[in-house]
Amino acid sequence: MKVAVIIPAYNAGDTLENLLAEATRYVNINDVMVVNDGSYDATALVMGKFPVRSLAHIANCGKGRALRTGFEQALSLGYDAVITLDADGQHPPEYIPQLIQNAQKGFDIVIGSRRRQFGRMSFARFLSNNITTVVVSLLAGRKIEDSQCGYRLIRREVLEAVDLKTDGYQMESELLIKAGRRGFSIGHIPIDIRSSGTSHIRHLSDTVKFMNMALRALWL
Repeated sequence: MKVAVIIPAYNAGDTLENLLAEATRYVNINDVMVVNDGSYDATALVMGKFPVRSLAHIANCGKGRALRTGFEQALSLGYDAVITLDADGQHPPEYIPQLIQNAQKGFDIVIGSRRRQFGRMSFARFLSNNITTVVVSLLAGRKIEDSQCGYRLIRREVLEAVDLKTDGYQMESELLIKAGRRGFSIGHIPIDIRSSGTSHIRHLSDTVKFMNMALRALWL
């Protein structure tokens, strides 16, 4: 299975270098794509230190749009699947082999599930994650353990079949809903996550965007 690792990066200069160095233990660095989503820090300089496939947005377009840019490039290069990693370092690359192994068992999407760490989340984050996961599961028609985790493997057949519209964090939920409705299988592996730097999630505005996407999904 030919797999590309896609990392959307927005002002990730402080964390990206260590992440890329660690990722090389599990994947060829030439199969890593970093999408610089309009960063104004040292992200571009860090990317230049590694022979990754460098993609860039002139302005910040949102995590969803950055991922879609990576998806389009991976499909054009003939990859069989992509693995998405957050640039802030919270996703340990050591789980990459497990994601691939589970995909080879027949799953179309494999999600890193943080369920064993939910008890360490703040109550607000725990509640938000559980509510959105229940909503996504109902709309997708598939049992999903952790719809908000961005650490996942997605086969090219899924990316070719679903028509993604959103640009922000809600795109990750949109993908699961549309893939589930088209009959694609979704599996999970348990993962631990590491503490990360400042989050770019804007809880109120991103929650509103999620609800708008979920309401539109009722008529898909």
